Amino acid sequence: MTNTISVDGTERHPSCPTIPAPPRKRTSSRRNPWLDGRVTTTCPVSGRVYFVNYLDRVNIGFAGPNGMNKALGLTSTAFGFVSGIFFLGYLILEVPSNLALHRFGARRWLARIMITWGVLATVLPFVPNATTLIVLRFLLGVAEAGFFPGIILYLTYWFPAAQRAKAVALFMVAVPVSSAIGSTVSSLLIVGGHGLFGLDGWRFMFLVEGIPAILLAFATWFWLTDKPEKAKWLNADERQWLITELETERKATIAEHHWPLKKALTHPRILALAFVYFAIAYGLYALGFFLPTIIAGFGAEFGTKLSVVQSGLVNAIPYVIGALVMVFWARHGDRTGERKWHVALPMLVGGAAIPIALYLGNPYAAMVAVTICAVGVCCALPTFWTLPSNFLAGAAAAGGIALINSLGNISGFAAPYITGWLRDLTGTQRTGLWVVGACMVAGAIVTIALGARPRMSAVPERKNSSAQES
Repeated sequence: MTNTISVDGTERHPSCPTIPAPPRKRTSSRRNPWLDGRVTTTCPVSGRVYFVNYLDRVNIGFAGPNGMNKALGLTSTAFGFVSGIFFLGYLILEVPSNLALHRFGARRWLARIMITWGVLATVLPFVPNATTLIVLRFLLGVAEAGFFPGIILYLTYWFPAAQRAKAVALFMVAVPVSSAIGSTVSSLLIVGGHGLFGLDGWRFMFLVEGIPAILLAFATWFWLTDKPEKAKWLNADERQWLITELETERKATIAEHHWPLKKALTHPRILALAFVYFAIAYGLYALGFFLPTIIAGFGAEFGTKLSVVQSGLVNAIPYVIGALVMVFWARHGDRTGERKWHVALPMLVGGAAIPIALYLGNPYAAMVAVTICAVGVCCALPTFWTLPSNFLAGAAAAGGIALINSLGNISGFAAPYITGWLRDLTGTQRTGLWVVGACMVAGAIVTIALGARPRMSAVPERKNSSAQES
């Protein structure tokens, strides 16, 4: 790998954020427009890994309608269960995994996660029946537990609050990009790989897409830097400025909100944020797992016939647009400092658009509605993750972020299972899309009620609570 050149012309290690030189005067990241314009990227290694991570969890959505369901005898309900069982495994170890990352460091822990998930992903092509597939999908969720909240926590180690939404967006753009590129790549692998090594096309796809996780685990081990204190590629002034900025912010957060780890794992506000994330992720995973099936059903719904590759290209459209708008929306939120409506508004618009998709008279109009929903999901995601870091720090941030992600990702099980069950029950995808819309609108209402941050505690907690945050 070669070093990259930052906006000020200096070389930067390719695995780490572009960090600005310390300002000569005011150091407040909230008030300093110079800093807003200079922090421009998240860690490329992390973004590439999340691309592979998200593709490995949703590529079953392409396998289902392209031979897997028929080969293993899966109904829509069974397919939804197989897709979602991943998230039950994910749920079990999410919090302890993130606490382990906080203790042992991102480099070691993320590499460990990637090795185990990569090995399991490469076993998926050889499943003989539905039962084995269910077990492996569950274990894959166990293996991946802690990866996403670990990265969100990792970004809080590097980015001040005023730049965090943009940083998260540049990391999370891997979601729509993996869905857009992954849909086309997966379709090509299914078609082009059919018969290679004696495997069906969908099995060949699983094999090829599982290998990169193992390779990127080694890149993570050698190239990721845990914290600014260990960043030898920063000069002394840059390193000290960033450490001071983040430490000042951390102490201010602890002093204002008094959230020790125990409170972060039990407070109703955390549960409410988990519901908001559940609502966003419900839309994300309902589209991720069932959009290929919905597009394949355009033939029966609208009389449109598409090849496997054409379906993959159509599937990419909402995510390409979502990726572009996502980064713009996050930058706008950082520039204005507004958070609540940058989460709630896209949820309201996306939730209102998706239920009507299959009532429209042609596939073009239907894809417009689906695209609006995808854009809403993509825009809400990065700014949402600035909300818990507004009042959590240290171990409380590690535990609270993991709990929010863990409970919210129950939607990863609920969305495909409920969508599939409603498809079998009613014979149409329409009812399932109404549920997606209702969840997103409900999540937006809760976001508005919560606001961007809790009110300042009236009675300070014991001073030793700050020790629990470190």
